[in-house]
Amino acid sequence: MIKDKTVLVTGGAQGIGRLVGEYLLQAGAKKLIIWDIDKRGCHEASRELRNAGHRVQFYVADTSKLADVERTAGSILKNVGEIDILVLAAGIVVGKNFVEHSHADIDRSINTNLLGVMHVTRAFLPHMIERGSGHIVTIASAAGLLPNRRMTAYVASKWGLVGWSESLRLELEKLGRKLHVTTVTPSYISTGMFEGVRAPLLTPILKPEKIARKIVSAINSNKILVRAPFMVHFIPLLRGILPSRLFDFVAGKIFGVYDSMTTFTGRRRPPQHQQRRRPRRFYRPRQKSQQATPPPSQ
Repeated sequence: MIKDKTVLVTGGAQGIGRLVGEYLLQAGAKKLIIWDIDKRGCHEASRELRNAGHRVQFYVADTSKLADVERTAGSILKNVGEIDILVLAAGIVVGKNFVEHSHADIDRSINTNLLGVMHVTRAFLPHMIERGSGHIVTIASAAGLLPNRRMTAYVASKWGLVGWSESLRLELEKLGRKLHVTTVTPSYISTGMFEGVRAPLLTPILKPEKIARKIVSAINSNKILVRAPFMVHFIPLLRGILPSRLFDFVAGKIFGVYDSMTTFTGRRRPPQHQQRRRPRRFYRPRQKSQQATPPPSQ
């Protein structure tokens, strides 16, 4: 359930984290805590959501640095209180061949995408267990289900993230309390993070609003997995039954997955006048009559 819950979103100043936080507030969450390294983004997101009548606080800190995590988590627990829903959305990608990665690129990828997620969760999990309730939402990736070129460190971090998130779910379920873990494995999303990529066959680039709504719906129903688009559901099956070379042929030659990052450029911050946007409506009561209702403007 979402109503009257306190939500913390890492990477919450932009992208999927920003939208999920907004939609959770619209779905009835009591308060949103934004945790992001982007100070300007935190200010902008908080201002827009407060202007819409929501309760929002933000903390500027780097989840890839353990000292930042410990200090920030301690401050949140002291000044805000316990967290009901923890959305782990902070992430980065280095879009080049592994031999071109610097050691700093490798460390930054693993520390942000994997270790930072673990450390943030570790800081809040004991309070959830003691209270007997809580929901952890891991924004992983379809890259955590199969290999790909030009994103080796990213893939490594997401493979680890999927395994960690699912293992954590098993541990918490064994406790027999209202402790939930949702693991999200989307393909490419048009947030700007993967700007320039080519969509694989039958795997369209996702609209961020659509996947954010799926995530919020999954939180509300305590769903274990969120996979999108539909073809992502077949990845574990195909990898399980096909020989490696045959899977490579299907994924690489037929679907074009292995060349999807060739044209990658990555996020470019838009001009300041383009950054502000009005909060989108999320939940709207369905009309039972046969009369058509115009959709909300986007």
